[in-house]
Order: sequence, then structure tokens, then C-alpha cells
Amino acid sequence: MTQTIAELYTQRFGHDMDAASGDDDANEVITTLLSHRTHRRFLPDPVPDALMEVLLACAYSAPSKSDLQQATVVRVIDEDKRQGIAELIPGMPWIGAAPEFMVFCGDSRRIRRICARRGRPFANDHLDAFFNAAIDAAIVMQNLITAAESRGLGCCPISVIRNHATRVSEILQLPNWVFPVAGLCLGYPSARAHVSMRLPLSATVYVDTYDDEALERGLDDYDHRRHARYAIPDEKQKYVEDYGTAEFYGWSEDKARQVSKPERDDFGAFVRRQGFLLE
Repeated sequence: MTQTIAELYTQRFGHDMDAASGDDDANEVITTLLSHRTHRRFLPDPVPDALMEVLLACAYSAPSKSDLQQATVVRVIDEDKRQGIAELIPGMPWIGAAPEFMVFCGDSRRIRRICARRGRPFANDHLDAFFNAAIDAAIVMQNLITAAESRGLGCCPISVIRNHATRVSEILQLPNWVFPVAGLCLGYPSARAHVSMRLPLSATVYVDTYDDEALERGLDDYDHRRHARYAIPDEKQKYVEDYGTAEFYGWSEDKARQVSKPERDDFGAFVRRQGFLLE
């Protein structure tokens, strides 16, 4: 059953739109984006090669900073390499099980090689070189996700590969100035996942000046709306040994606990080993 924009909006944010629904403007892209779900369970059916080529073409149709094209996708086809990455993250078995697994990389090596080939210096060897490549890779990945979902496929981004950036880079033989941004599982979903509710736009979209007082005003309501849609079970509460079991465990408590422990604090050192000067 096709849902209206207003219905999809309510599903995403847990409350009605303030403005008119805008259903006259509905199209496949808007419907696909508002319907996004993260899928972690897949059918064994392979994704046809012809479709993969189309999806990758869509991915690389994304905007690119100054047309420098600093994103690289590594499709992990070799079973040993795939298993090597999957074993690093045993809590995410879908990495090894999905029909397709890719790693999206920021790639500052390509433009440096072009400079060398043309006899020109690469004069921007500072933090922005890393930043631009990372953003290019992220936008390329999002384009592929949107295209894939429009064709009935499901996706699961894997940012946790950055917890193992050195080993992933060794497995994929990433050279200097290339680094993993995220993995992506792709395939036909075996079940329909739930829609993850987002913070209200009032807490994330400001007019003219930054104003996060809206977060204070709306956070408790958001926590309870989200909890009513999908309650995090007690066994998934984080760091109970430190913080105890909360009677009400909403999104904000879950995320506050998540970032209360060090994670990925060696990533800067890894990026420097890859040749970046983060100055």
C-alpha cells in the first residue's frame, strides 16, 4: 500500500507535519528517502551484475568537492578478505552474510598522482585534504543507498570498520592517502525492518542562528515517542555495570552511554600513518 508524504513524515518523526502534506509533489525519490530503513537480514539471492553497475553509476553521480572525485569503492568479493573483515566485528554477522559488501574510502591519492603526472605541486596538504575526501566518500555511499532502496534492495552502513581501520586497510591493501570511511552491506531484505524515528526538525533545523534550546524543549517527548514505537530491551542497555539498569531507557540515555566510553581514539594516528597532515 502506497503511503502519502504526510503518513511517511509521521512515521519518521512521530508527529504530524506542521505544513500541508505536499502530496502533490510526491515522487519516487521523496518516497524512497522518507521510507528509508536499515536492513541487516538478507535473502541469499545475488544482486545482478548489471544492477550493481547501475547502482555504482548512481553513486558516482553524486556531487564532488570541486569535481576532484576523491571517493573509491572497494567491492569485497574474495571470501577470505570478506571473512577477515567479518571476524573483526563478530557482533555484526550480516557483514559476512550479505550478498554484497563494499568499503567506501576517502581517496586523496588519486589527485596527488594526477598532480605528479602533470608536474604540479599538491599545495593543500592539510586537514581539509582529509575532510574533502571523507565527505566525497560519504555522499557517494548515500547516493548508492538511495538508488538501491529505490530498486527494492536493503542496506546497512558499517561505520564500526573504523574501529579496525589499520587491519581493514591491510586486508584491502589501501595505500597512502586512502582510508576507509564505512562499509556497506547490500542485498534483498528477508524481512521489512522498522523505520528509525528521528529528532524533530525543530531540534535540528535552525533559522539564521544556532539555537539548541529546542533540543531541551523536545528531547523528553522525543524519547517517549521513540520508546513507544520501539522500546530498547533491558538486555541491550549499555554499560549496565557502570550505570545500572534504567527504569526508562530512551534514545538519549542510550546515546549518552554509547559516547561515554572511548572508541576509535587511535583513528587520528591511523590517518597520519596513511600520509595525511591533519594541520
